[in-house]
Order: sequence, then C-alpha cells, then structure tokens
Amino acid sequence: MHRRRFIALLGAAVIAARTLRAQQKTMPVIGALLAGSPPANLGDLLRGPIHQGMGEMGFVEGQNVTWEYRWAEFHYDRFPALAADLVSRKVDLIVTAGGTPAALAAKRATSTIPIVFTDVADPVGFGLVDSLARPGGTLTGFSNLMVELAPKRLELLYELVPHAAEFALLVNPDNVMAERYINTTREAARAKDVKLVVPKATTEADIDAAFEKLQTDGLLVAPDLFLGSRRNQLVALTVRHAVPAIYFGARFVIAGGLMSYGVGLATHDGNAADDEDAIARQAGIYAGRILKGEKPADLPVQQPTTFKLVVNLSTAKALGLTIPPSILARADEVIE
Repeated sequence: MHRRRFIALLGAAVIAARTLRAQQKTMPVIGALLAGSPPANLGDLLRGPIHQGMGEMGFVEGQNVTWEYRWAEFHYDRFPALAADLVSRKVDLIVTAGGTPAALAAKRATSTIPIVFTDVADPVGFGLVDSLARPGGTLTGFSNLMVELAPKRLELLYELVPHAAEFALLVNPDNVMAERYINTTREAARAKDVKLVVPKATTEADIDAAFEKLQTDGLLVAPDLFLGSRRNQLVALTVRHAVPAIYFGARFVIAGGLMSYGVGLATHDGNAADDEDAIARQAGIYAGRILKGEKPADLPVQQPTTFKLVVNLSTAKALGLTIPPSILARADEVIE
C-alpha cells in the first residue's frame, strides 16, 4: 500500500516537473543589459518602473515572463561580452539601461533579437536606427538630448559666475559620448570667451584626484551613468572645494548640489516620480508591445519634450553665492 502511494506521488511529481519545464520553455525571456551593479535586493528592481510598464501590458516576472540580468558595474568595456552572453542564451528581447554604450553593444551582438534602449544620445547618428519616426530595424526606444543641452548648462553657469575666466568639464572618457560632449561644451565656452579644461574620471579615486588639482571658476559634470552614481561624492567635493557646479540631473541637487538642468525632475519631498522613471515605464510598455507582436521598426523612438531647471538655495548660501533673479525666475524647482 505504501509502495503504491509512493509510486503515485512520484508519478505526480514527474508530471508536475515536466509541466513546469514546458511552461518555462514557452515563457518569453527578456535580457537586461544594465550599467550598474546588482541591487542588494533584486526585488527592488522587479518593482521598478520597467517592470511596472511590463505589468501594464500583462507581463509579470515569474508568471508569464522571465528575465536574465547582466551588470556592467560601470565598466563600459564589459558590455560587448555581456550582450553576446544574452544572445547566446537565446533571449526573446533585450532591454538596455546603460546609455549609448549598452545599446551599441546590443546592436553589434545581434541582428535578429528585438532591442529596446533607454537614455541613448543621437540614435540616428550612431546608426542604431534609420530615423526617429521609423526606426526601420530591430531597435527602438528612448533618446535623450544631453549633448544638445550642453550649451544651455554652460550658459546658466556663466550667468551665475559672469566674470569667469575658466570652467572645468568633468567627463568619463570611457563613455562613447564624451568627445561629442567636450566639443559641444568647448564651442559654448569659446562663445563666452571662457577657457575650458577637461578633467577625466573613470573611478572614485579619479574624481578625488581631479578635485585636488582643480582650480576653476565653475564646474560642469558631463552626463554619464558612472558619474551619476557618484553624485554624493561629487556634491560633497564641490562644497568642500567651494566650486559652483551645474549637473545634468535633479538628483544631484536633491543630494545637495547647487544647480541642474536636464530631463529628469525628482522633487525633494519624494512624492513625485521623475521623468526618468516615466521613461523606464514606457520602455517596459514598448517591451510588452513587442512581445505581443509589434515590430520595433514601427515603434518611433521617443525624445524628451520638457526640461527642468532646479536650484538649491541652501547650497548657494554655503558657497557664498547669490542666485541671480533671472535664474530663480526660470527655475522649475527651488530647494531651500
């Protein structure tokens, strides 16, 4: 009797295992190519805006879709190998959240797997898509205008420090966009008759070393995911060295930075989602639409349409600066 019960239970377990394997084989797999490091709790990522967008399209992690995560840990040279690994695992779609370097690596790794990219600068110029309105290939997603905003950031910094003779532009040289950003910012500085120096940093130690040598009237921090991850370090150094600085994202200002101009706006009370989260959610929606049968070639690349100026008056006071009324009048958010 016990033997029969054991055999019955064993048979049921085998059937259940086969059923689970069959479900897993038919469940689409999404590869995520990410710039940063794994979060301490992966559940935080699963509850993020990309997964929210996927959920709106009916795709829930572990129920009818699975994910394969690859983390570059801010070493952009790792993207090609990570992308190739995702392709070798035959994922059904790749989502990149590592800026232009991640999107380029994914495109070079596959010509057949659909790709949804985020935070990419000049997707047409880099050959990722044929046009914004009709991408025409296997890629689509969300572009930024970080290079185009460079002259505006320099103009705002010059308005704050009108007698400046020299500005510094901190860049990550490993970012494929670095040279474009340097050239655009240099042209804007030349128009103001301001010298531009370009310290470079790929590590935390590089950032510290750059500030030890820095003697400038103002600092611009070039858009970069690694530099963005070091915002607390950068803000602390600018205050310690009394350097007026403008950043590419509001999170710097919320952390105590002086001023930012860019796409994202995260309110300091934490009650409002910022534009970056909204873009990530839309990327999740795009991924869901593609899994349901739509083609990337028919989904237009989207660009930001609103830009926000954020100012921190407490930091200005600590630096001994007075924010001009002209800047305050245009600020979308003022932190006191």
